[in-house]
Amino acid sequence: MNIMTHLAVIVFWLCCSLLCYTYFVYPSILFVCYAFVQLCSDLRFLLGRRERRVTPVGSNDIPGISFVIAAYNEERNLAAKLTNLRQMTYPAEKLQIIFVSDGSTDGTNKLLESVSDAFVETIFRPERSGKPLALNCGVEHARYDILVFSDASTLFAPEAIANMVRHFRDPRIGAVCGSLQLLGNDESERTEGTYWQFERVLRLMESRLGATVNASGAIYALRRKCFVPLVAGDLLDDLLIPMKARKLGYKVMEDPEAGATDCSADTVKGEFTRRTRIAVGSFRALRRMDFAALRGFTGFAFVSHKLLRWLLPFFLIFMLVSNAFLMRKSFYGAAFVAQAAFYLWASLGFLFHKRMKQTRIVLLPYFLLTVHLAFLVGFWRCCFGEYQATWERVS
Repeated sequence: MNIMTHLAVIVFWLCCSLLCYTYFVYPSILFVCYAFVQLCSDLRFLLGRRERRVTPVGSNDIPGISFVIAAYNEERNLAAKLTNLRQMTYPAEKLQIIFVSDGSTDGTNKLLESVSDAFVETIFRPERSGKPLALNCGVEHARYDILVFSDASTLFAPEAIANMVRHFRDPRIGAVCGSLQLLGNDESERTEGTYWQFERVLRLMESRLGATVNASGAIYALRRKCFVPLVAGDLLDDLLIPMKARKLGYKVMEDPEAGATDCSADTVKGEFTRRTRIAVGSFRALRRMDFAALRGFTGFAFVSHKLLRWLLPFFLIFMLVSNAFLMRKSFYGAAFVAQAAFYLWASLGFLFHKRMKQTRIVLLPYFLLTVHLAFLVGFWRCCFGEYQATWERVS
């Protein structure tokens, strides 16, 4: 075996191992650890009969919260959002809802100007500067010590705010993430919807193990002292802000009972656009992260769940190229055929996704390949400065 062949074998197995670890081994480790922690919790409950559920906030202890929503050209979503806010069970006198219209050019400003609810405040920014600076502006006008962040299209369950806020009675809690459910059409339900269900399970288990790394920007609550002002290029506030809370010594958790719904992109093509923006934000966030906040199992979860996911496109490329050098051996020939079959399957999904969208799982290879390609594009734009702080909602 010559040096090039030996190197190809090492690269192939290293990339293959990292791929399997990310999607199969890490979730299995997570499940075993989660099951053990849950078993210990059950035993403590059976032996001590101590109440495990977080006690709801009493009527005399309800804290005030400041809701911050950055909006750009959200005319079609605002009516439903305002109705949703009025239907929440949280006392109106304890609410401050701040809409920051970031240079909107449609009917968003007109709709916000017509709102007469005492607890709704609006800030109109004449020029579009991007979501990070709009959030900064909203927080500057916040009156209360607990902040809730959301998107204009996200609809909260009636009890969602109360369920998140109850955790702040524990002074160790710095941020509480809600549980987002994505709604969509047949195609999105069988691609992103299936992938997101898998992601929600991982996040829930990580939360139970005290290793929540990031929130969903559509629904999370934060102690105001944990908020770090964002800069224009910070596209992932829901990663950087919880990391700041951890750096300050606070815990970050997820409450699956704090539910919300939002709409996913209608097509995988639309999801590609969104994932590219996330990829740019992810690689840029690495420059701003304070890795001292990633101690213990949290650091393990970050590397396994986030960092390796971001690097998987490169592993896939190296695995395919190294496999091409090993075609003479039957095993590696079969491995190359398997990879080729995957990419062919994904290509057929791209060509015939409208006909195949009724069948669950069939479009997953197409979706996964699209996600990985989006991260490659995002990495390129991040390295060569082809990014912008503003973004458009994908429909």
